[in-house]
Amino acid sequence: MHEWWIDELAHAGAEHLDHDYVAGYDRKAGYDPTDDVAALARHGLGSDSTVLDLGAGTGTFTMAIAPRCRRVVAVDVSPAMVAALRRRVAGAGLDNVTVVQAGFLSYEHEGPPADVAFSRNALHQLPDFWKAIALDRVARAVRPGAVVRLRDLVYDFEPRDVEQAMAAWMSGAVDDPAVGWTAAELAEHVRIEYSTFSWLFEPMLERCGFEIVEREYVRAAYGAYTLRRR
Repeated sequence: MHEWWIDELAHAGAEHLDHDYVAGYDRKAGYDPTDDVAALARHGLGSDSTVLDLGAGTGTFTMAIAPRCRRVVAVDVSPAMVAALRRRVAGAGLDNVTVVQAGFLSYEHEGPPADVAFSRNALHQLPDFWKAIALDRVARAVRPGAVVRLRDLVYDFEPRDVEQAMAAWMSGAVDDPAVGWTAAELAEHVRIEYSTFSWLFEPMLERCGFEIVEREYVRAAYGAYTLRRR
């Protein structure tokens, strides 16, 4: 590894390395993978597909997609997340899931390129320079024509509209941090994490070899993309 290469674990967010935080993560995130599974099924996911789940966390998406494909490779950089994911996979008796502790920048795909890739709320841990390198690595891990579903915190507004956009975003915050993200947590995200503008992120996707097939935003901050690897 080059001396200028980033320490991805150091950018993972301290809370994601904390076993107590991870234990309550699913309740806090409240993530339902139904729409993501459906989007992938519309665009080519099949029973013979190999699926790459990057930033898999505690495995909510992995658990939902595993019965619908041949193989899942679930990747996360956090030892605490990986431990929770391995327990979950073992408890469900899934024999088609491989769990790997790695990040976007350290995962080395083995075997034929994947048919499908998925990532949710993980890329924003990386500055834009490293996002582009991560996306290039994802593109090289999947086959041409592969479908990629990407969800992340991406700002879909102009800089001059930041005051109104942030107010609208934070109006959806909750009071109880156990069941969602509070306004203080969202404000911390803006200060210290690396969410970028859609008009920077989308050319980055295209430059790294992806065609944008579907695009949707909620409160100009939560982006969902369905992509095709060119």
